[in-house]
Amino acid sequence: MRASLIQIAVDPAESPEARRARAASLVAEQRGVADLVVLPELWPVGAFAYESFEAEAEPVTGPTHDAMSRAAREASVWLHAGSVVERAPDGALYNTALVYAPSGDLAATYRKIHRFGFDQGEAVLMAAGDELVTVPVPGLPLGLATCYDLRFPELFRGLVDAGALALVVPAGWPARRREHWTLLARARAVENQAYVLACGTAGNHAGVPQAGHSLVVDPWGEVLAEAGDGEETLTVDLDPALVATTRDRFPALKDRILGLPAPR
Repeated sequence: MRASLIQIAVDPAESPEARRARAASLVAEQRGVADLVVLPELWPVGAFAYESFEAEAEPVTGPTHDAMSRAAREASVWLHAGSVVERAPDGALYNTALVYAPSGDLAATYRKIHRFGFDQGEAVLMAAGDELVTVPVPGLPLGLATCYDLRFPELFRGLVDAGALALVVPAGWPARRREHWTLLARARAVENQAYVLACGTAGNHAGVPQAGHSLVVDPWGEVLAEAGDGEETLTVDLDPALVATTRDRFPALKDRILGLPAPR
């Protein structure tokens, strides 16, 4: 399987409508190149553009959905379209990831569980999700997480227990904590013996420079590829069999004690 991570740059001068069109074009360019395409967190509005969340919120089947569904179908790829500010039917806002099948059908949604902000920003403006979500991509089931989730290993262990072989993490990670981004992505891969596909935005979100440096980590913790500051698309070949091989040769997951269901 070949995966492409597109670390869309967020420019405050570009409207969300224009950015949707640009993102759709970048996805369409992956036809015949990739099987799986991943976009970053909250790229339509910017992860730190808190003052715009209310105005730019949309239902799951809103304008971003329409553009991304069409792009997935045109490119014939599995598309993790990053996340949007979702307005739920009850009016609550969520940071919600959207995943599409090659047919363009919406295959899964994931509402971010861990909200960033320490009683500010996202943490007070958005409600928290409460469900772990996996996507049965043939040959490489995906486990979904978003940005700040990366700091909470128990979420990822739950995704692996649910069958995930690759962990996909779209993010709007700030440049000042870029070392944490790389370190945590590698740690989640090592401890879960799974691929980690971490796709961050570039550019500037409401005055907060973004880390970029999207990366793909293999089940042994090796960085297969990492995007530079000026790169927009990172394409990597993945071997699903490597997950099983790694777990067989170094069966650490079998030695787990804590966190398992209590015996009856």
